Amino acid sequence: MLNNVTIGQFFPGDSFLYHLDPRTKLILTVALIVLVFITRSFTGFALIFLFVLWCAFSTKIGLKYMLKGLKPLFFIIAITFLLNLFLMKDGEVLVHFWIIRITSGGLHTALFMAVRLILLVLCSQILTLTTSPIALTDGLETLMRPLSKIGFPAHEISMMMSIALRFIPTLMEETGKIKRAQMARGADFESGKLIARAKAMIPLLVPLFVSAFRRADELAMAMEARCYRGGEGRTKMKQLHFGWRDGASAGAIAAMYAVLISINVMGLI
Repeated sequence: MLNNVTIGQFFPGDSFLYHLDPRTKLILTVALIVLVFITRSFTGFALIFLFVLWCAFSTKIGLKYMLKGLKPLFFIIAITFLLNLFLMKDGEVLVHFWIIRITSGGLHTALFMAVRLILLVLCSQILTLTTSPIALTDGLETLMRPLSKIGFPAHEISMMMSIALRFIPTLMEETGKIKRAQMARGADFESGKLIARAKAMIPLLVPLFVSAFRRADELAMAMEARCYRGGEGRTKMKQLHFGWRDGASAGAIAAMYAVLISINVMGLI
């Protein structure tokens, strides 16, 4: 399960998406997520999935690698599917057994919500897999810089998010090492009832928290040793610039908006 976590991981490459300005990728990712929410048909979802498919193959990441990131969220997707399947009572009755009643409306809603969650995860992965944490921090800080005039800590928020994204893969790797070490000492994380399995996680969580606090203390000392005093007066080694790729990407997303809004108006399934 831990090896399936792709959030925060950067997949190095050299393609169209990698050369986009991080600010463009942030804005377009938000626009794509909004697009997933306003889509009301499976036809629209199919169009968004084709776009995700193009991104996966153009960056050479591969759809299989991106789908691997869905495994940790399988429980949430399954619960969402089952709740909508059994609680929605609209439409024709398909299955009626004891207190279980499945209708066509419930099945449609369950599939719709499950596909929406999957697309939300895939669209978010495009951003993190094709953008380094440093570039993501610079883009986020630049976008939030106008808010600093009213006292919003844009640099500090961007730095915290960058550090969090940077250390997700590190903490996952550390968790795997601790788990294998505890299993070598006889710990059992797989068998037993839910309460017993929850208690078995204590030997895993305690060393993980200790390791996380130790890393945080080492990072703070390293930043102080390098005279880090926040974002005031700091310059950038790499300046961000918009290019023709950014304009082309914005045009592609605008075209998708136009097509999907037309699909919603026509009411296609």
